[in-house]
Amino acid sequence: MKGIFLFLLTNIAVIAVASISLSLLGVGGYVNQYGLDLGNLLVFAAVFGFAGSFVSLLLSKWMALQMTGAEVIDPQHPRNQAEAWLVQTVHRLADKAGIGHPDVAIYPDPAPNAFATGWNRNNALVAVSTGLLENMTQDEIEAVLAHEVAHIANGDMITMALLQGVVNTFVIFFARIVGYFVDRVLFRNEDDAPGIGFYITSFIFEILFGILASMIVMWYSRKREFRADAGGAYLAGRDKMIAALKRLMTIHEPAHLPEQLAAFGINESAGERIMALFASHPPLEKRIEYLMRADERQLKLGLGLS
Repeated sequence: MKGIFLFLLTNIAVIAVASISLSLLGVGGYVNQYGLDLGNLLVFAAVFGFAGSFVSLLLSKWMALQMTGAEVIDPQHPRNQAEAWLVQTVHRLADKAGIGHPDVAIYPDPAPNAFATGWNRNNALVAVSTGLLENMTQDEIEAVLAHEVAHIANGDMITMALLQGVVNTFVIFFARIVGYFVDRVLFRNEDDAPGIGFYITSFIFEILFGILASMIVMWYSRKREFRADAGGAYLAGRDKMIAALKRLMTIHEPAHLPEQLAAFGINESAGERIMALFASHPPLEKRIEYLMRADERQLKLGLGLS
């Protein structure tokens, strides 16, 4: 029920933001007596395409806490030494990376994993699973935390939102062009308003184009993981980062992160074992190989340092 509520809440927020934006831009319908208005359609597609990405980004911390059941540690009053160490380590890594101190949280999950989220570099969240704390040494956990801090320092959440907004825009735009063509040519609809063929075809092609677009997003996500590994190695040490990735290779618990957070985790995604093109993370073997070959300059570039 919580997942359904969050899904509905996000979609209501997206529709509200998109509708207000279209009104402010003075954009009406994109199908009129003269045919398809490509200018209005592009604005419509961009507003709805980016609205979803940015509403999700702005709500990302709150949604992540709700979906995972994570509890944020009070940095002034940690409940035990483990929580105190986690907060101190994340804050130290954040200082080294030159970003604001993220909130630190723990969520119940036997799978060793972690993720970072938040709408900007200075208002972020780093969360770790109970499985991570139970199955890794402090050095390995530090490396995982450094990986997540590198994601934040690189602005990966914002970049992913922008990329998702762009692909969403083109998915909506081209799906409606195909829908208009089918409605007019195959269904022979001559009315000014779109017919049933338009809506059915647009819906089908939004799904098909969306699947193709997700391949682009996941390709970028895999590239971004190598950079976060390099940044994590620079912050915590190459040996610690490699040891953490090797530890993950020996653990066979499935990842339980919600799909929306999987791209910002540390462990392999379930999709990687099904279809490499749709995997958010590259294979752990390749990530280890990359770190072993990387020189100091490449590690610094993992945080955008020259």
